[in-house]
Amino acid sequence: MRISIFSIIALFMINSVNAQTFDFEGHRGCRGLMPENTIPAFKKALDLGVTTLELDVCISKDHQVVVSHEPYMNSLFCSKPDGSPVTKAEEKSLNLYTMTYDEIKKYDSGLRGNVLYPEQQKLATYKPLLKDMIAACETYIKEHKLKPVKYNIEIKSEEQEYGISQPKTVEEFSDLVYKEIIKQLPPERVILQSFDFNILKHWNLQFKSKKYKKVTLSALVEREGVEPSFEKLGFLPDIFSPYYKQLTVGKVKMCHDKGVKVVPWTVNDVDAMKEMKEIGVDGLISDYPDRFVK
Repeated sequence: MRISIFSIIALFMINSVNAQTFDFEGHRGCRGLMPENTIPAFKKALDLGVTTLELDVCISKDHQVVVSHEPYMNSLFCSKPDGSPVTKAEEKSLNLYTMTYDEIKKYDSGLRGNVLYPEQQKLATYKPLLKDMIAACETYIKEHKLKPVKYNIEIKSEEQEYGISQPKTVEEFSDLVYKEIIKQLPPERVILQSFDFNILKHWNLQFKSKKYKKVTLSALVEREGVEPSFEKLGFLPDIFSPYYKQLTVGKVKMCHDKGVKVVPWTVNDVDAMKEMKEIGVDGLISDYPDRFVK
């Protein structure tokens, strides 16, 4: 009988620890439910109990850090100041890096909704500045007595876009983002992720030289394997973040054996969420925080 009781207690403790340490991230706030990368979306994600807010950042003409997945106005959901939809033909010409933030803020990001996410609520909103987004969320957390969350900030960077839709160098892009983060958040609550390994390499060097305080680094990949990614990066990231359909038990174990956590993206199906937990991932990123809660 004692063994049975102790086993039950041990199992309960293990499950409790796993529940506390599993990192559930709201993708672009909660894109499936609210306009992506907007303050209402992040507040909704907080209400749903995410442990991390995942978001993307780009840079405006006047060097402001803007919360946006694309460095342009996406025709799927953006509207011009006169209320007319941004068309597919003109979206790339509305380059955020050539627009001041005052110009960017006049474009709506939520009234049209998003046909790819029919559950998404339609409301008037806009692309916020990173500093305003953090301030709004931190205030919301305090007012509603919520647990502090982490911020998983993706620097949207591509080598072929250097100097076109983003700063010419990763140093300039990174410095702008780092200065905004460190003003408002302790480094232990920050994850910095990117598909552009030049960005991650730069941040790692800044940690070593003590120019940046250490934050968690996450290597975003789509189809690349574990070993090729680490070899290309040149160091072990804190987190390996692949497209979830590319993950296997073996890849998760390979990362864990090296002390690297695994947090796949973007897991929206409930069965897929269960599968990811079963193969041992340390967290997941989803457009639908409500589905994970259920």
